[in-house]
Formats: sequence, structure tokens, C-alpha cells
Amino acid sequence: MAPSFLLAALPPPQLAARIQTFRAAHQLRDAAAVPHITVKARSGLLTELDWQEKLREVVARHTPLPIAVGGPRLFSNGTAVYLEAGSSEAVQLHLALLDALKPARFFGYEGPGLQLHLSLVLQRRGVELSELLTAAQTEFADLKRKPLAFTVRSITLMRKPGPGGIYAPLEEWPLLG
Repeated sequence: MAPSFLLAALPPPQLAARIQTFRAAHQLRDAAAVPHITVKARSGLLTELDWQEKLREVVARHTPLPIAVGGPRLFSNGTAVYLEAGSSEAVQLHLALLDALKPARFFGYEGPGLQLHLSLVLQRRGVELSELLTAAQTEFADLKRKPLAFTVRSITLMRKPGPGGIYAPLEEWPLLG
């Protein structure tokens, strides 16, 4: 199978370490192994890589992204437990990337209604999301009380080698300034 790509904002190292500790404690192994907030999902990001230069230019013209990460939630469709993420600037960047790429087809969750999030665990056979949501609510209660605010100064191109793989950082694209 062909690899897939996405563009993401990475959380601060301390938060990434907390997430990885939580995942390890619950023996979680899925594509979200490297904590990230997707700003452009894989639609239109073809293996030919001819889209990279165009999107790198969009990123270079966009200001850094203030992001706030809050408490754990479960997607209404039951596909993942995640930490809430908020940033109107990240959604604006997402829309600019989508506009520059103009994919023939894109995911229904892409566009103005993009729900930014930082996945903790993805739905898989043998994984009980309701139990993991409860555990995450305990572990990350501080973020529900007071979201963690930080500024992202670069976007990370991430690559997954194929089904069953994880998205791993490939390169950093600096934002403006």
C-alpha cells in the first residue's frame, strides 16, 4: 500500500510526553502514536508529492498559530478519544491549504467546520473507548479546568508508511515570522 501524508501542528514536548505516557500505560498502539493536531488531512496529498511546494508556500505566508488544548472528549461517532484543541488561526490555515490544493475529493470533516483535536486513542478492535475516556478525564483533568495555551511556529509534514503504521514527522515547515 502507498504511504499517506498529513500536515500537523505539534504540541509542546511536555504535553506530548504526558500523552505518550498515558498511551503507554494503556498499551495503545495506533496511527496517533506521535501526538499531533492535524491542520490538513491526507485528502489530495498524493504520493507523487507535487503538492509540497505549493503548500509549503501557503504555510510560509501564514502567521504562527496560537492553540489552546483542553480536556478529553469522545467524538460523537465514537471513533476516538481526544483532547479538545482550539485555534481559529489553525482553521484559517486549514482553509488556505484546502483552497491551494483544491483536492477533487476531501473528507466531510474538512472545511470551515474542522474540529481541531489531539487524538489520545483511536477506535480499534479490543479497545474500550468509554473506559479510556474515563481514564483520560482523570489524567488530563487539569486541562479541562485550565486549557494549555501555546504558539506553534512551524507545521510538520507527517508520513504513514501504510495501513497499520504510525504518522511520523518527516519535515518542519516554518510559519511566517
